[in-house]
Amino acid sequence: MQIAATLIFLLTYVGVALGRFPGLRIDRAGIALTGAAMMTAVGAITPEEAYKAIDLDTITLLLGMMIVVAHLRLSGFFRLVCQWAIEHAHSQPVLLAVVTVTSAVSSAFLVNDAVCLVMAPMVIETTRVLKRNPIPYLLAVGLASNIGSAATITGNPQNMIIGATLGMPFIEFARYMAPVAAIGTVLALLLLYAASPGEFFPVERIAGTAARPRANRWQVTKVLLVTAGVVVLFFAGVPVSEAAILGGAVLLVTRAIKPMKVYREIDGSLLLMFVGLFVVVAGAEKTLLTPEVVESARHAGFENAWILTAFTAVLSNLISNVPAVLAMKPFITSLDDPTRAWLIVSLSSTLAGNLTPVGSVANLIVAERALREGIRISFWQYARVGGPVTLITLGLSAWWFA
Repeated sequence: MQIAATLIFLLTYVGVALGRFPGLRIDRAGIALTGAAMMTAVGAITPEEAYKAIDLDTITLLLGMMIVVAHLRLSGFFRLVCQWAIEHAHSQPVLLAVVTVTSAVSSAFLVNDAVCLVMAPMVIETTRVLKRNPIPYLLAVGLASNIGSAATITGNPQNMIIGATLGMPFIEFARYMAPVAAIGTVLALLLLYAASPGEFFPVERIAGTAARPRANRWQVTKVLLVTAGVVVLFFAGVPVSEAAILGGAVLLVTRAIKPMKVYREIDGSLLLMFVGLFVVVAGAEKTLLTPEVVESARHAGFENAWILTAFTAVLSNLISNVPAVLAMKPFITSLDDPTRAWLIVSLSSTLAGNLTPVGSVANLIVAERALREGIRISFWQYARVGGPVTLITLGLSAWWFA
């Protein structure tokens, strides 16, 4: 059984890291679900244990935030933001700052992948109207959304998993993480200026006129009020999954937007991948992780913030951040101060996503949206900014917790 569980675990994680298996039409969700099914088939975990392994708080939180973001997009809110940026960005540095800060702040409260889905097309449209090079601004979307998402439990999927594991209040989590995210966002902005001097200097006055976007003003107002209410509940200490699904449920009660339009915006494959990975990791933990193996985490130096940051960053780039966080769970819980260790893992797994164009789903979304519009972001164009941003912010994170 141990050999079978090991093979299933390794194949599942390799498949999730690659995104597919050569010759097969199967995606990450299918790979994770197949791995979960095989874990039960070989007896590594019983069906009852598999059901208990699924973290419903994380699934509920992610679903609720997806519904909120869907309503923000469908109501026309993001189109209004795009119009405002076109009409009020008076110079290239100001436009980049607006894109960077908007991406970071939005990702702190909404899921960063969803923010990239709506921000990337907006940036492309805005830069075309203003006749600017879109690449630095698109890089800002990916980099800032990753960094900003590190600030809160609701910023990205791995933070949701860690937040549910810790049971930590929203505001306490943000107190540890937000300072690093804020400084990291400023550093990313400065590095973007330095990497494209021809785009930002000399400073020019830019202006454009955008066609009035289609937006349901009442629906926009309603969505903003509900979103603000959800954020207030976060800070008031209400469990984040409860607040998020409540906000999503309230928004579904509407006469303006057809439910099917909202459902199409929900990333069901991501939810299914989470379900599968929860079961695969639980099966591996039960079958493979003997007390001796878990104890090895102490000898690996994971109590040291610099070592744990480096290890998490490398693992996140090898197998992606969500699988990395799940794989590290049994080792982190065995440490003397698991809360501190989880916070380090949360920051480093998120910030490590900026290292390469394929380091995070957010980066991939930006690159793919750009390619659809005929804009190709080369590896070098990304790496000359993403590499320094990643190394500096990871160093800042390790120092912060050390």
